[in-house]
Amino acid sequence: MRIRFTKMQGAGNDFVVLDETRERLGLSAAQYRFLGDRHYGVGADQILSVRPSPGPEIDFEYVIHNADGAEVEQCGNGSRCFARFVRDQGLTDKDVIRVQTRGGVIEPALRPDGRVSVNMGLPVFDLMDIPFDAAGLLATRQGDWKMWPLTLAGGDAGAPISVAVVSMGNPHAVLLVPDVESAPVPTQGPLIERHERFPRRVNAGFLQVLDRTHVRLRVYERGAGETLACGTGACAAVVCGIRLGLLDARVDVQMRGGTLTIEWAGDGAPVLMTGPATTVFTGEIELPDHL
Repeated sequence: MRIRFTKMQGAGNDFVVLDETRERLGLSAAQYRFLGDRHYGVGADQILSVRPSPGPEIDFEYVIHNADGAEVEQCGNGSRCFARFVRDQGLTDKDVIRVQTRGGVIEPALRPDGRVSVNMGLPVFDLMDIPFDAAGLLATRQGDWKMWPLTLAGGDAGAPISVAVVSMGNPHAVLLVPDVESAPVPTQGPLIERHERFPRRVNAGFLQVLDRTHVRLRVYERGAGETLACGTGACAAVVCGIRLGLLDARVDVQMRGGTLTIEWAGDGAPVLMTGPATTVFTGEIELPDHL
């Protein structure tokens, strides 16, 4: 099967975007993995599918598959690229669109400066909804929130690390580190991602606070490994930093692929994310029938 695709990136987080507004491609998990493969396919952190509206007051459906072929609930940088794609392809003339994801409804808005802002919805703090199993754990209170101890298996076993947990439509664990460049992302990231306390796995964020309006962040993403940027990870890190009493309501998040601006007014308010969305190239690729 030969398909058309568009390669896009948002702050270095890269995507293969597929237009399924006219017809479903019906790809298998193995075919999504093939598309995401940087040696044999196109190469991407995630594959984004644009589908028709699933119901009233919704403009499109947005389906996300990680490079490992698994479908996931949300992708913040991808949502900006999604909005840029549907506008550039003439699929809508709206500046603000309502998009259904597996993690809920989001509202990307195209800005005059070329960036895209996304209302990412309300952060989720209920441990069962994240989900996070805190049975038997004793949390440490900081600010008006809690840090939870996690004991890591394998070579990083030893003293527990402390994480703040939240969902932005997908689960996140955020660690505070003194220097993000020397943080043990390659070793601790996969151990946190697959920790038994997170039944659906988790995205692991390593957060360095520079001052109350600037942070640096690296994220080991569930199903993708470390990426150059993670939109929901930036949202989660800022929400955690605010609740821990470390950050103000508007924060610039510097990641290896670029900078995102995250705003959160506190409980009951949605998280707003603003950043770039760029088309890299378009093309066609032959997908093997059997992988």
